[in-house]
Amino acid sequence: MMPRLSTTTWIVGLLLISGCYSPLMRWQSPESDNVALLAEEDNEEGVELVGDTTIPLGLDYRKIEGVSLVNGLNGTGGDSGPSSLRSSLISEMQSYDVRNPQQLLQSPTVSLVVVRGWLPPGVEKGDSFDVEVVVPPKSKTTSLRQGYLLKGRMREIRVLDNAVHSGHVAGLAQGPVIVDSIFGGTDDEVLETRGRILGGGQSQLTRPLGLGIRGNSTVRHAAAIGAAINSRFHKTDRNGQSGVARPKRDNYIELAVHPRYKNNIHRYVRVVRSIALKESPGERVLRTESLERRLLEPTTSARAALQLEAIGEDAAHILLKGLESSSPEVRFYSAEALAYLDREEAAKTLGWAAANISAFRWYALTALATMDHVAAYEALNELLHVPSAETRYGAFRALRSRNAADPLVRGESLGGGFAFHVISSEAAPMIHVSKSQRPEIVLFGQHQKVVPPAFLFAGKEIMIKGTEDGRLRLIRFTTGDQEDPQETCDAEVDPMIRAIVRLGGGYCEVVQALREARQGGYLDAKVVVNAMARPNRTYHGDDASEATSPDEPPIRVANPGPELFVDRLETDGETADTMPRYEPEEVSETPAEDSDTSSFMGRMRNWFAK
Repeated sequence: MMPRLSTTTWIVGLLLISGCYSPLMRWQSPESDNVALLAEEDNEEGVELVGDTTIPLGLDYRKIEGVSLVNGLNGTGGDSGPSSLRSSLISEMQSYDVRNPQQLLQSPTVSLVVVRGWLPPGVEKGDSFDVEVVVPPKSKTTSLRQGYLLKGRMREIRVLDNAVHSGHVAGLAQGPVIVDSIFGGTDDEVLETRGRILGGGQSQLTRPLGLGIRGNSTVRHAAAIGAAINSRFHKTDRNGQSGVARPKRDNYIELAVHPRYKNNIHRYVRVVRSIALKESPGERVLRTESLERRLLEPTTSARAALQLEAIGEDAAHILLKGLESSSPEVRFYSAEALAYLDREEAAKTLGWAAANISAFRWYALTALATMDHVAAYEALNELLHVPSAETRYGAFRALRSRNAADPLVRGESLGGGFAFHVISSEAAPMIHVSKSQRPEIVLFGQHQKVVPPAFLFAGKEIMIKGTEDGRLRLIRFTTGDQEDPQETCDAEVDPMIRAIVRLGGGYCEVVQALREARQGGYLDAKVVVNAMARPNRTYHGDDASEATSPDEPPIRVANPGPELFVDRLETDGETADTMPRYEPEEVSETPAEDSDTSSFMGRMRNWFAK
């Protein structure tokens, strides 16, 4: 790999262009994703709720973009040709006294790229997010493999009056590029010129949630709404306890995120809007009686559970009745609400829902992750042993969300490049590869065997083959006359991965080796990519097996989707039903012939004979 350009040489600011634009940069309506979802809620009890007079604000994902430079490319970079992007980048480079920017951009070791990311609702300054990099059209760059994105700025881009405007710096991006072809298992030209930096973005701002007050509001009215919310929710910080609602104007209330809802912001806002503004003890009794009837009816259970959750612990006894219902929907919605009240009784039902009904899985795993009780931990632990790939990995992610330092899921960092975890599992062996949040490989099942292969590759420089005594030998082919370094290890996945890292391989090399091993029949374990539960699935009545029933209309989960399993770069505004399957495509390519014994391929053939 070519040496990377020094980040300090270029200075943080050179790598994003203020005011530039491209066809990839388009303005997203601030509330387009959520207003419809959180529009008018039914309120059959006649008590005025917070949601009757307020509109949620700040629930959208904000798209931020920029132009940056990838370096460290092994001869696959190149100039992008004349464009507004290139001109702006050169101008910025010159402002920092970078010498010969024109010549630099023509180097095959660098490439201009468009950088994109999404800031989620409730994001705080310093939070990380995934970043996508794309080579612009007409660029001579053929691949971003081995590339490193130098630190650059990202801004929100708006189109106003047919003019493009860029805002203040909203995020920074930096890190190694993982090309999309690594996950796709193919050297497709398009996939080679776009990629991701997992967790490589850092938010430079905090996005507060808020409630806009409809109509002609007053300071007193805003204060009353804030007081009602704060009577239900508060949080603890260095200054002690404080309410989550802070009236800022007569028509606007800023809303801090309660820690229990950090992975389910949309649910949090719905619960807040379900809080009663003013209610006498007698009115509370009548309302809870009505909500109990509605909770036990599957068609109205979801909304009733949210309102009971908004009441708080005083309504827990009604939700506990829902756990005894014969309806899976009633049991699930009741358990979900109880989880956010941190009642341990919810854990068993949620564990069952995650294991048996895919439509509930996303929500059930997130609810278990929010609970502090040992019962939730035990339920998630049990889900590590079920056959479903997305359930097992979902349970793993939920456990890490609860406590990343837990020895069960803590894992280790291999080579400083990716997280590596080995999880005991009684189900069939599985290897999970992440393409969101962070580079991560999780082995479900210890001592996973590798059939010694004739040969397979870990990147373009490392090859693996079996030895006569049934072990694995790995070699890294180097340039020049120096001896090629080698490693020998047991024929298991764990030591094979560690040997690849010792030879200088990283996340991409390990993923390629796993794919090739699976495709070649050298692994018994299934290899899956981003096996995450998805929203918008349907559930057919009481059929726990989820078999389609012509007599039962399909039911969608009525609650908004949590953020714990969101891959925004994958969806980019599309519905989750359109997301690609997480099952990987197998690699089918074979090495080309090369008769030159001094060449890379020729040296490999000589090695076979050793």
